[in-house]
Amino acid sequence: MSIYIREILWRMGAFKVLEKYDVTIIGGGPAGLFSSFYSGLRGLKTKIIECQSELGGKVLLYPEKMIWDVGGQPPILGEAFAKQIVAQGLTFEPTVCTNTKVELIQKDENNHFIITTNDGMKHYSKSIILAIGGGIIEPKRLDIAGAEKYEGKNLHYTVKSLKQFHNKTVLISGGGDAAIDCAVELLDIAKKVIIVYRKKECRAHEAQVDKLIKGNAKFIMNTTISSLVGNEDDTAIKQVVLKNILSGITQRVEIDQVIVQHGYNQDVSFNVAEDLTLEKKDDYFYKGDAFGCTTQEGIFAAGDILTYDGKINLLAGTFQDAVNAVNSVKNYLDPNAAKVAMVSSHNEAFEEKNKEMIATMLGS
Repeated sequence: MSIYIREILWRMGAFKVLEKYDVTIIGGGPAGLFSSFYSGLRGLKTKIIECQSELGGKVLLYPEKMIWDVGGQPPILGEAFAKQIVAQGLTFEPTVCTNTKVELIQKDENNHFIITTNDGMKHYSKSIILAIGGGIIEPKRLDIAGAEKYEGKNLHYTVKSLKQFHNKTVLISGGGDAAIDCAVELLDIAKKVIIVYRKKECRAHEAQVDKLIKGNAKFIMNTTISSLVGNEDDTAIKQVVLKNILSGITQRVEIDQVIVQHGYNQDVSFNVAEDLTLEKKDDYFYKGDAFGCTTQEGIFAAGDILTYDGKINLLAGTFQDAVNAVNSVKNYLDPNAAKVAMVSSHNEAFEEKNKEMIATMLGS
């Protein structure tokens, strides 16, 4: 039975007795997906809870960005990488709940966890791995009346395809790394690139800013978008009205496409009955150690949400975090279990899968 069909049936009440899982992974990005793969490798009954409609995490925000820093993986587009990490994460058929937000985590009398989600459902688990990155991430939208009607037309908060910007005049609002990286990618694609930023200097890496200067991109500083002007039938933006925040002077700029990169709203707003220790007050990130342990017994973490001395905030570090967190879960549930899993080339979990792959390669 498909894991997604199973989820639908479960939500419809087809399973009257809710199952208890060995580990529930909160977050379906690279950290959560590799945790899922490794927990299957270690024979753990696993569930993934993801607030977005699909698995893949933050990588999905940059489908056409090239990823270079994954060991053994040649340069790969974000979209392709997301598909690969999702396929790997589902290798051992975990239960997957998408469009589901965790609101409360409590312990029961057996020291197991009751996870309440936004749909009123309760999920039962012996342990938890937090893999929520910087939290639930939503792009910060323009605070301008009527802006929402242009979304999906020529107002963008993420860039899913570079083709739509070919030979177009593109205005990018923002001066951070995401905005400037996006502008650099468009230099050889767009007819004209205009960067609008509310401060006098961009805060992105200077090497990227230099590329834009040499590429004849236009910078309009100390300026914000004050309004949008639609075309005749108001189906797309025709002009952007800009306001200098120092002088108050406004100007209109003819554009074909608008990209807004003002950062993201982050939400890690679930409650834990016994609070986890944050890295610092009002921070999003939890203190722990290199083995994925947090300050609460039975709750582990992997990826950006976890901080410890020697932390590597790269995909390479995320995968190590996931392995360590799962090994800690395994030993938490079974103190007599091996500290680490057997390497994949000898692991019995892959015996049948290896036979199938070899048979396919031999054409039999």
